[in-house]
Amino acid sequence: MAAQARAKPEGLALTFREERWCYRELHAAVDVWCAKLAVWGLKPGEILATHLPNVPTHVMLVYAAARLSLVLAPLNIRLTVAELAAQLAHLRPAALICNDAGMRDASAGHASSAVTLAQLASLNLQSPISNLQFANSFALENTQAIVFTSGSTGVPKGVELSFGNHFYSAVASASRLGTLPEDCWLSCLPLFHVGGLAIIFRACLYGITVALHERFDLDAINAALDTQPITLISLVPTMLKRLMETRERFPTSLRLVLLGGAAADEALLQTCVQRGIPVAPTYGLTEAASQVTTLAPQEAAQKIGSVGKPLLFTQVRVVDEAGHDVPPSEIGEVGVRGPTVMRGYFNNPEATARAINPNNELRTGDLGYLDADGDLWIVQRRSDLIVTGGENVFPAEVERALRQHPAVSEALVVGLPDAEWGQRVAALVVLKEGTEFTVDEIIADARLRLAGYKLPRLVRFVAHLPMLARGKLDRVAARSLLEN
Repeated sequence: MAAQARAKPEGLALTFREERWCYRELHAAVDVWCAKLAVWGLKPGEILATHLPNVPTHVMLVYAAARLSLVLAPLNIRLTVAELAAQLAHLRPAALICNDAGMRDASAGHASSAVTLAQLASLNLQSPISNLQFANSFALENTQAIVFTSGSTGVPKGVELSFGNHFYSAVASASRLGTLPEDCWLSCLPLFHVGGLAIIFRACLYGITVALHERFDLDAINAALDTQPITLISLVPTMLKRLMETRERFPTSLRLVLLGGAAADEALLQTCVQRGIPVAPTYGLTEAASQVTTLAPQEAAQKIGSVGKPLLFTQVRVVDEAGHDVPPSEIGEVGVRGPTVMRGYFNNPEATARAINPNNELRTGDLGYLDADGDLWIVQRRSDLIVTGGENVFPAEVERALRQHPAVSEALVVGLPDAEWGQRVAALVVLKEGTEFTVDEIIADARLRLAGYKLPRLVRFVAHLPMLARGKLDRVAARSLLEN
């Protein structure tokens, strides 16, 4: 940021609605937030949790935390208080910055100190900013953020990402996608997702503009595409599908749609090719700082359904259960190796050991294959994982929430195909003998413990859950019961 402020002080760095910041102004604004955090008493290496929407001050705090060598923990604002409490209990952050007093009060006992953004903004500085001594302990191997994902058991896992992870990811992405001085990257992905964070850091490294949006709002996105020189946009398939339903043509300035977060169906990709939309399907995950492979738009017509070749610095293997490479076109587990692979799961050495082998290869759990050209094709994004609207939902977490209802004996959750969302959450539920409850009552109870996108859209009561011969739950049979 400091280098860009010197090299191109008047270059446009950030836009939000009608507001604009050049690199000189953004650099100065970040210094102010650094001063406020320093006066608050935060020290290098401590965890700063944020519970904020996509607003400019959140971007500034991302940069300020980096400048002070704090570890950022951006929390999902769509989670319930109970879900957030579990993550805060795991983190035990030195501080929490949130948007409202209710969240601040709910964090009591889990964060050493908590303030609302308004309280922090009103903090009076006792010294001129220039006299404050900011941390000078920056190193690529330092942890930049702890970004939460869910484990297969439903227990939150915090992915530790280093500055080096982001740096190599940014360089590799630029190598594949290219970067131009006039690039303007529209970002509607939340800053608590790795995709949102990645754009913020990449833009600063490239010296380009971020057009920040608070959320995916069709009217706002369309207006931006029509009135601003947007050249790049990151979307999940659901977003792209909705956007394509509202417009026939895209501006000539748009040179790339980076499509990730969930598997895109072939019909959507085929339509993109037919309409000349420069879409680049990508495969990535939080544990590898977003992008792992990407298919260039010019290759999309020849390989609809592929997610392309590994990016610079990254090696991808497809292996069998013993960890041996499988031949081209044979399905196996996807393994990822390179400098973008996470440091590990925060305070969870057992999960880290399961995910990263002694050769520092990330075993993703995703199933896919490499073709003869070395392009990756994903068959299943983790066998039980449900990806709905770009959000990951683990069945075990939803099943656990359903079973907390006093009348529920057992529950089995699967994902069903959905034309709009990619998948929708569905559940088989076994009620305890002698109890009578409606589906609406069961879902209303689960709503107290789960974010809205995790709630089942379809619930069917059954006498017993389908089981495999070896005693495991039969999710294939469950899908069949729910679809019929």
